[in-house]
Amino acid sequence: MFLYPLPSYAASLFHFLGFSLVDSTKLVFALAFILSTITMYLWLKEFLGEQAAIVGSIVYNFAPYRFVDLYVRGALGEHVAFIFPPLILYFLLKISQIPPPGRGDIHPGGVWKRFYFAGACFSIAGLILSHNALTLMFLPFIIFYAGYLAWINKKTRISLMYQYLGSLVLGIGLSSFFLIPAFEEGKYTLRDIVTKGVALGRFVDFKNLISSPWNYGQTGQFSVEIGFIFWAAFLSSPFVVYKLYKHSKSKLTIYLAVLLYFVVSIFIMLPESKFVWQNITTLQKFQFPWRFLSVSVFAGAILAAYSISLVTNKNVRTTVAILIILFALISTKNFWQPKDYLVKPESFYSGIYNGTTDTGESSPIWSVRFMEHRPKADVEVIKGNASIKTLFRTTTAHRYEIDSKVHTRIRENTLYFPGWKVYIDGQRYDYVQFQDPNNRGLITYYVQPGKHTVDIEFRDTKLRTISNAISVASLALLFGILFKTFYPLKIKHNL
Repeated sequence: MFLYPLPSYAASLFHFLGFSLVDSTKLVFALAFILSTITMYLWLKEFLGEQAAIVGSIVYNFAPYRFVDLYVRGALGEHVAFIFPPLILYFLLKISQIPPPGRGDIHPGGVWKRFYFAGACFSIAGLILSHNALTLMFLPFIIFYAGYLAWINKKTRISLMYQYLGSLVLGIGLSSFFLIPAFEEGKYTLRDIVTKGVALGRFVDFKNLISSPWNYGQTGQFSVEIGFIFWAAFLSSPFVVYKLYKHSKSKLTIYLAVLLYFVVSIFIMLPESKFVWQNITTLQKFQFPWRFLSVSVFAGAILAAYSISLVTNKNVRTTVAILIILFALISTKNFWQPKDYLVKPESFYSGIYNGTTDTGESSPIWSVRFMEHRPKADVEVIKGNASIKTLFRTTTAHRYEIDSKVHTRIRENTLYFPGWKVYIDGQRYDYVQFQDPNNRGLITYYVQPGKHTVDIEFRDTKLRTISNAISVASLALLFGILFKTFYPLKIKHNL
């Protein structure tokens, strides 16, 4: 219900193709690593040139924190999310570069604009479905960039504003099946209780952002070093600002925004920002201030690319670019491996986990935070006398044959969450109990004497049904836009 689904969908596809669960997950990590390099390169190349784009994309991927995500934290969602911020910015930029068609014209530019619009929608949805927290971190810069592009394109300003707003709305619409229930139904979990105030004790020392030893420890132990290249790019900012002010004020605006983004990401991780976290309580849901290293890596890679783009001598620029790339590779080469390997059977990964997450914040509010003990059976008699036979059991549907001798109370060892329904002999049972202090959060119900067929099913609530409909409608609209994109070309070709 609350875990970003896109990485799991991708891994499920590989698993469907025959890969093991572990190898499927590794393939998603590898693919995300490659794709994030490509997307950053595509965007930077459009306005800074090829060499700057190569440097920026390599630095983006070979930052120390990227390997913390990969080999220490195993943060699949964050790792996949790195693909999308530069991809969104690329599509927004491409939309702005195509002039509007003349009246009655059908030309490839208009066709590509609709294609880029769809790409922006899918990319925004991809970011949302990859990681909730990183979406909130990157969204301010994405909105700023869209506003900037609309502002500098005076002739198409209004049109671009509508297109950018439309891409944001449709991107959110595509992800509504996940986003709306995750946001609205979070009140039924321990999320706000577990995360409240946690971040206030996990700030980062500034010296550790400059240099901290590489290790495979847990929170507060692993390296939060940003990387020498990022700091060098930051320290070169006065030179870059001076050069851009003299030669390219349009690029200067973006650079200053990125520079501010980098500075804010640093500040928000330090103890000095505690008052911000206390007053903007939404930040506390991030749990760890060092999550903003994702923003530091993103902004720092752009600063590095800008620095390279301003070296006017071609030979010197090539030499500096090569040196930066080599340093990025060599300085992180000891990070390119896990500490060790766990070899487990497939059943280990498809079995029962003792909590919803490592911190238990997604446990239902009626339950304990972590599993107290493993049940003896999936379903048990807690009062009365009955024999129970399991007919089938999946993650969302359980069916039992219950022969009750007396009025009997049954405990289904499944945590209740809105959507679970109990049916006895095909009739809805409306007296499900799940707040009994002796059976915290577990589904319990009564059966009358006799033989009964009991179905326990997890179904969509009205909210989830509406959210699903919004996603389907958004997808249909985008397919309609793409159909409209290519249909005029077919007519023109036939003519």
